[in-house]
Amino acid sequence: MSGPGYPPAVYSGNTGERSAVLRRAGAPPELSAPSGNATSYLATGEPTRGAFGLYQWDMGAQPSGPSPHFHRSITESFFVLNGTVRLYEGARWLDAVAGDFLFVAEGGVHGFRNESGEPASMLLLFTPGAPREDYVETVADAARREAMTPEAMTPEVWTEFFLRHDTFWMDGS
Repeated sequence: MSGPGYPPAVYSGNTGERSAVLRRAGAPPELSAPSGNATSYLATGEPTRGAFGLYQWDMGAQPSGPSPHFHRSITESFFVLNGTVRLYEGARWLDAVAGDFLFVAEGGVHGFRNESGEPASMLLLFTPGAPREDYVETVADAARREAMTPEAMTPEVWTEFFLRHDTFWMDGS
């Protein structure tokens, strides 16, 4: 039995279980791009039973990052590890540095960019643990293909993809 304010129990055993997952420092990222960007899947929705997804997002010196957008079903949090990351907090772009944290509730307009000319790194936390891996991998793959051919994905395919991944872009931000 949990105290007031706690969610309902998920585990009903009496002895506990061995379920910890250790990711060692220095483990290679799951996704790397020629731009110097890399994504490490620290905890996806699968091992967290859908509770959250935690990713390390390393950005190369080239400008990169998504424009302002929102999600209807997930929250997103950003914790800057090093470098300078521009975070859009719904009204304006702000420079964030190591130790800065931004929480965005469902429906909150946000974005992030590295425009510093230097590498930067941050943690991204999604709750609940939506399957963001397909999103990240598809966008990275399309960027690689776009470098080879401008017809990487049609606008209609992109629209369906973004809807499937709860991503709604803002115009003029």
